[in-house]
Amino acid sequence: MSRQFIVAGAQLGPIARDEPRASAVGRMCALMRQAKNRGAALVVFPELALTTFFPRWYMTDAAEIDRWFESQMPNADTAPLFDLARELRIGFHLGYAERTPEGQHFNTAIIVSDTGQIVGKYRKIHLPGHSQDEPWRPFQHLEKRYFEKGDLGFPVFDHRGGKLGMCICNDRRWPETWRVLGLGGAELVMLGYNTPLHYPPAPEHDHLQYFHNELSIQAGCYQNGLWAVAVAKAGMEEGSELIGGSVIVAPTGEVVARAATNGDELITAAVDLDRCQEIRRNIFNFALHREPQDYAPITAPKG
Repeated sequence: MSRQFIVAGAQLGPIARDEPRASAVGRMCALMRQAKNRGAALVVFPELALTTFFPRWYMTDAAEIDRWFESQMPNADTAPLFDLARELRIGFHLGYAERTPEGQHFNTAIIVSDTGQIVGKYRKIHLPGHSQDEPWRPFQHLEKRYFEKGDLGFPVFDHRGGKLGMCICNDRRWPETWRVLGLGGAELVMLGYNTPLHYPPAPEHDHLQYFHNELSIQAGCYQNGLWAVAVAKAGMEEGSELIGGSVIVAPTGEVVARAATNGDELITAAVDLDRCQEIRRNIFNFALHREPQDYAPITAPKG
């Protein structure tokens, strides 16, 4: 299989609180058809792509919470996405809220092959926000209430002739995420995000949200010699403005594609996984230049 292919980032505009999953899936199918028309082999959808960003509301009823979660994948609502992938022979990445048979709740992403088979799964590790009701906020960010910390680590999967990894939203801000993926050999990292433009605990940083998004991704790519496709759920969603700025970034840290809107939009770029070696054989040659014996504080206990 060729290690050169076209990858697509399928940004989504707002999803309303009462918008059914079938509507979101229909929008994603339309973007998948666009991706196929552009020659893409793989399309990346955002974090929690099937629903509105529900952690912005404080809820106490278990049934009300569970309705935002998928207990199996695929299911009746998402089957059209899997069927279309098989029809078009195009793979995809999907973020969604997962409820396990044991009743655990995770913020999850999967890689699906062009035959409609799930070939990789990741559960979000760096959960932002808070767990208790904070009514002073204009909207809440209750990921720590509704999700458990991911329990799969940062796995890397053999797919499309290379090694693919995933992270989700806040994970991208942590250099450890990228380094562990890089050490695992990841050559392409896919990630979705729902990032509010307004950050209530530090509103003086609001104007930096787009900058910090790209800074984190570009640094992660350059310092680990890998590609990234970072895709937003964007726009004014239920009173909370989410940033767009979906990007595809090369192993040199250069942005090679960037979304221009805050709505449903497709960006594409030609990816050559062999370009990872431009970095990995030179300044970030891990085997030659890393000094892990001096990095112990990175894995020290919290606090």
